[in-house]
Amino acid sequence: MIPLKDENPTRRLPIITILVIAVNVWFFFEEIKLGAKAGSFIANYGLIPVRYTNADIAKHFTLIEQATPFFSSMFLHGGWLHIVGNMWILWIFGDNVEDKLGPARFIVLYLVSGLVAAMFQIFFTPHSEVPIIGASGAVAGVMGAYLRFYPKAKVVTMIPPFILGPFFLFPAFIFLGVWFILQLFSGTLTLGLESGVSGGIAWWAHVGGFAMGVILAGALQRRKPPRYTDVL
Repeated sequence: MIPLKDENPTRRLPIITILVIAVNVWFFFEEIKLGAKAGSFIANYGLIPVRYTNADIAKHFTLIEQATPFFSSMFLHGGWLHIVGNMWILWIFGDNVEDKLGPARFIVLYLVSGLVAAMFQIFFTPHSEVPIIGASGAVAGVMGAYLRFYPKAKVVTMIPPFILGPFFLFPAFIFLGVWFILQLFSGTLTLGLESGVSGGIAWWAHVGGFAMGVILAGALQRRKPPRYTDVL
C-alpha cells in the first residue's frame, strides 16, 4: 500500500514540514558527495544498538558521541528510494498535522517520535551492529498523530501491482491501521534475527514512532480557551 495523496486541505503553508524535508534532502546530497567515505560517516552518525548495550563498546565513546546519533540518524538515508519514500509520506501527512498542532508543537512531535523510535529499535535489537538511519521513525510519529486527528480523512492509495491504477480511496484509520499492523507483524518476525533488521528496514522503530505519535498528539493538541459567560 503506497499513499499518493490525501483529501484533507490545510489552512496554512506547512513551513516546518517543508523545512524538515529540505534538511533531509540537504543531508542526503552531502552523503552523496562523500562517495566512498559515506560508509564510515554513517557508521559514526547512524544509530548502532550494540554501542549502547555493550559496556565494553560503549566505554570508547563520550556522552556527546553517544547522544549525537539519536538526532543525526534521523536525517541520514540509505538511497534514493529511502529518502523519496520517507519525504513523500511526510509531505502527505505532515502538512495536516502541522496545521493542527502549529509549527512549534509539530517539531516537538517529530523529534520526540524519532527519539522514541530509536529507543524501541535498541530495546528489541540490543545486539545489532547494523546502523539505523532514516527519518521513518519520526515520520511514523506524524502518521500516528494523523490517525488521531483525522481518522476519517480519505487517503488515495496505490496497491502494487496496480501501479497505473485503479487507485483506492481508504479512510485514514484503515490505511494507517493496516500499515501499523504490517510493521508490528514484520517486526515480530525479526525477533529471532541478531541484526533485528529484515529487508533493510528497522520495523520496531516504525512501531515505536507511530505509537508515540498517537500518544503525544493528544498531549500537544492546542486546547480551545474556555468560554466564560456572565451570571446575572
